[in-house]
Amino acid sequence: MIHTALDAGINFIDTADVYSRGESEEIVGKALKARRDDVVLATKFALPMGPDANQRGGSPRWIKRAVEDSLRRLGTDYIDLYQMHRPDPDTDIDETLSALSDLVRSGKVRAIGSSTFPAELIVEAQWTADKGGHHRFRTEQPRYSILSRTIEGGVLPTAQRHGLGVLTYGPLSSGWLSGRADPTRGHRVAAVPQAFDLSIPANQVRLEAVQELSKLAAQAGVPLSHLATAFVLSHPAVTSVLIGPRTPEQLDDLLAGANAELSAEVLDRIDEIVPPGTEINPADNYLAASPAIGDKRLRRR
Repeated sequence: MIHTALDAGINFIDTADVYSRGESEEIVGKALKARRDDVVLATKFALPMGPDANQRGGSPRWIKRAVEDSLRRLGTDYIDLYQMHRPDPDTDIDETLSALSDLVRSGKVRAIGSSTFPAELIVEAQWTADKGGHHRFRTEQPRYSILSRTIEGGVLPTAQRHGLGVLTYGPLSSGWLSGRADPTRGHRVAAVPQAFDLSIPANQVRLEAVQELSKLAAQAGVPLSHLATAFVLSHPAVTSVLIGPRTPEQLDDLLAGANAELSAEVLDRIDEIVPPGTEINPADNYLAASPAIGDKRLRRR
């Protein structure tokens, strides 16, 4: 599948250390063994890689170990884009950027980025890099789809102001926009049941939206999956749409829709079905919630 994608013109591959606890990086490394120079290779760090509290986050100690592990699994001596998978509220961003800048200077990493950062933390990271003389995040990787549009209000305009590339993920909204007959059934249901349970009112609303979007796609003469990816690409802040096909058939379908474009009338109709800046079910961003106050004594009485 990776070779098929490369042969079709795909030149950016994104993975992460946490995906199957490193196995994804190993698979990508084997697939790129003779084609490393053909791609911009990106991976990520920061999500837990084990039960130890030190096997996660953005501390310099963990970054140094995480990057060496990723380089080994990927079978390469440099990473084109090294991304912080989620914010780390326990580590000063100045320390994180300092450690990442060391990697850039050493040649192990070409550029650094963030993933699923809210607008205020994107700004803080840019300000901190400027103040501390560090390399700055060059990209942001947020979740973005027709059904999850909250980043339109803050993240995307912030990325544009700071000149960040935006590499969106989840254009099919975990299969809801794949075009399958029953979008509530799929491999993600067991992992994130709250995102598919129709007893939850938000998911009923989402199902109704998907039904309307399916009708719109049919009227526009494109599969729903093509409508979904073309919508994301239509935003001027978006640099690239990351796809995650599990089968060759899914890959073929997404590749066929790579150049699809939507008319202004279709985009207006999408806005009517799911208004700009809204998110039908906040459970979609189950890994992006702000941390709660851990010590209850800190709460105002």
